[in-house]
Amino acid sequence: MFEYFYHEILRKTIISFGTLFNNITIQRVNDNGDIFSSLQVPLAYSPTQKFLARLEQSPDLNKPVQITLPRISFEFIGLYYDSQRKVTTTQFFVSKDKNNNELRRAYMPVPYNMDFELSIFTKSNDDMLQIVEQILPYFQPHFTLTVDLVDQIGEKRDVPVILNSISMDDTYEGTFDSRRALIYTLKFTAKTYLFGPISTQDVSKDIIKKVSIGFVAGDSTSTPRRELSYSTEPVATKSYTDNVVTTLSSNIEISSINIEVADASNIPVSSYITISEETLFVKSKNQNTLTVDRGAYGTSILEHVSGTNVLLITSADNALIEPGDDFGFSGGFL
Repeated sequence: MFEYFYHEILRKTIISFGTLFNNITIQRVNDNGDIFSSLQVPLAYSPTQKFLARLEQSPDLNKPVQITLPRISFEFIGLYYDSQRKVTTTQFFVSKDKNNNELRRAYMPVPYNMDFELSIFTKSNDDMLQIVEQILPYFQPHFTLTVDLVDQIGEKRDVPVILNSISMDDTYEGTFDSRRALIYTLKFTAKTYLFGPISTQDVSKDIIKKVSIGFVAGDSTSTPRRELSYSTEPVATKSYTDNVVTTLSSNIEISSINIEVADASNIPVSSYITISEETLFVKSKNQNTLTVDRGAYGTSILEHVSGTNVLLITSADNALIEPGDDFGFSGGFL
């Protein structure tokens, strides 16, 4: 049942969470409002208790430097299944292997929540307020991270990081030789996904390339019984074969619907052509002048200059549609 795999998803999520807080800076000003000190707050992966122990259990309270404040630490403290994001366990998707471009099959990921605890230690209340104010506006109540969860297939997911609570602890009572502990604790939940093993077999043969739907009016006893079938297949919206058939003989403006080409003999009417990143539908032609519909398949209408290659989309391109690319549909009633 089990086989070895390790996508480092938990590790990547922990690192991504930590990077949110590694560029926080505080500034100190004098009575005239001039900045005389600017400090980037150090960040470490460590439990809160270790920092408190370092503050409270030093045998020599007269030591010049015991711990530098301010300081931020964070810790991964919990992991649990999120049933609200559950999907069908047998559902899978197909993606490209980044190493050899072969198609791989992976089952849908399992949703898990990761709990984090972020602790902020400062000597003064003003330092604390500066740090907290640089964090809270980004969480309303969540901030979304994009994490490359499975590097093999380039699977990236948006991981919401939710701020759950904020607690404050300001211990200022005690003897003269006791140290003040000003600590804010922020608790977060990151909604990540865990993937199982990725199939190492090429699954190109499993891709559905044609769909047929049948409609029946009436039942087996009805006379007459009417049936209707519709079939559709994916068609390419751009040229994958780089099938250059001609070039533009004049510039094309955004509003142009009649375009001039060097040779239109190899461009059939009712075909699709690609110029740069725009796909056009050829409605008719008169010698080397094409009348077209601009921006076919939702592509952007662009300006083109004379001499640009004109590529013809053919049936050969339909077989080369890459997973993840946009494509259209061709079909009709049977």
